[in-house]
Amino acid sequence: MKKIAINFLAVLFISALSFTKAFSAEFTLGFSGAIVDLEATGTETETGSQTAETTSASVDNLFGIPSVFVEAKFNRFAFGLDYIPMDADVSDATHTRSDTETSVTGTPTTTSTSRTQTAAAEVSKHLTYYTNFYVSDSFYLHLGYASLDVTTSESLDTGSKYENASINGIQYGLGLQMTDNLRFEAAYTDYDNVSLESTVARTGVSTNNSISADLDTTQLKLSYHF
Repeated sequence: MKKIAINFLAVLFISALSFTKAFSAEFTLGFSGAIVDLEATGTETETGSQTAETTSASVDNLFGIPSVFVEAKFNRFAFGLDYIPMDADVSDATHTRSDTETSVTGTPTTTSTSRTQTAAAEVSKHLTYYTNFYVSDSFYLHLGYASLDVTTSESLDTGSKYENASINGIQYGLGLQMTDNLRFEAAYTDYDNVSLESTVARTGVSTNNSISADLDTTQLKLSYHF
């Protein structure tokens, strides 16, 4: 489904470049305020024992965030670029977990070691390329291609460290042009799964841990354009 949406967006943008040669486009600049519900599910696989240990968790965060956008509209199509100039936490709290290891690779006797794991992440540099198709003068369908950076922030007693990542997603939505300059939009963004491998293996372990995570957002946005 994502590949179909991406190909469809590519065709629309190429068509837009062709159409602008024959039709006069209306260019606008605007800003938005949105309430965003960010949900994330993740799994960490820890190696080092006879069987890999897997821990899963789900987190969410509800926050408000601004954005600015530029847009070109002609006929019933509008093409634009939306940029969010702020960072946002993936979770509304830093998550801490205490683990107890009962043995360590290479240790001939059983050991018991308590370890505290603290993890958090934030998203930044959010860009969305989008097109709006106006079904009527006031109601439109929205389709976008989003990209963002995920910055990890962890303090792991195991010694593991994770790098940051960039991910993409497809945004689907509906909008209502309330006045000539004001509109309301509801959208859902389905981001690609992200897989990270620790750059440092756990203490006493030769193989690295790994994380697999999935991000999704639902947002309600109010926009004003000049």
